[in-house]
Amino acid sequence: MSLHVEDRDGVAVVRLAHGKVNALDLDLLRAITTTFEELDRGDATAVVFTGSGPAFSAGVDLWRILDGGAAYAREFLPALDAAFLAVFGIGKPTVAAINGHAIAGGAILAAACDQRVMSGGTIGVTELLVGVPFPTTALDILGYAWGQAAAQRAVLTGATLRPQEALAAGHIDQVGTASAAVARARTLAEIPADTFRLTKQQLHAGIPGPVEPRVAELWLTAVEDGRIGRYMSRTVKRS
Repeated sequence: MSLHVEDRDGVAVVRLAHGKVNALDLDLLRAITTTFEELDRGDATAVVFTGSGPAFSAGVDLWRILDGGAAYAREFLPALDAAFLAVFGIGKPTVAAINGHAIAGGAILAAACDQRVMSGGTIGVTELLVGVPFPTTALDILGYAWGQAAAQRAVLTGATLRPQEALAAGHIDQVGTASAAVARARTLAEIPADTFRLTKQQLHAGIPGPVEPRVAELWLTAVEDGRIGRYMSRTVKRS
């Protein structure tokens, strides 16, 4: 199983459990999308989204992108978009319990939740350091959750912040454990469900913006011209 769902007295705790750092590949993205769509239709009053081990999610599995080449990347990018939107668009309260590193796509998944509680690791968006553009959906979610000015700084610097730094920057709402995240979810669930759902839809109006076709083109270029491979060789030892 790439993720697990646990019922805590009406709050669904969704835990990523996919390899060492919950890197995002097609299987995990599809599981996230399916799970959040099912939870939206189900009986849970709220959702807590967390990871396992040292990471919430270390973001896109770039080794898998390199192995799969352009054909895999063409299939991967729409699945990445769908997973972001499934988390962002669920009509129930969502709280990210960031247990460890939330990097790049992992940070976007956390930002897609209504609130964020962080206990360890670092959070940041490193796409430009890799040499790939952000999907439009990811930038829209980041700007909505972190504020446009903070999102712009995070995007252009690629900085990764520890919990207290992330709190000061406005990337998270609280430094605390998964229990604190569950408590926040329960508080949000006290709002009448129909009112919460409508208000969330109103707040999200216009997000995401139109998909930019150039994003996919540049991802394919990054696969083919070696920039992803060079980044991985500099920064990550392949297991």
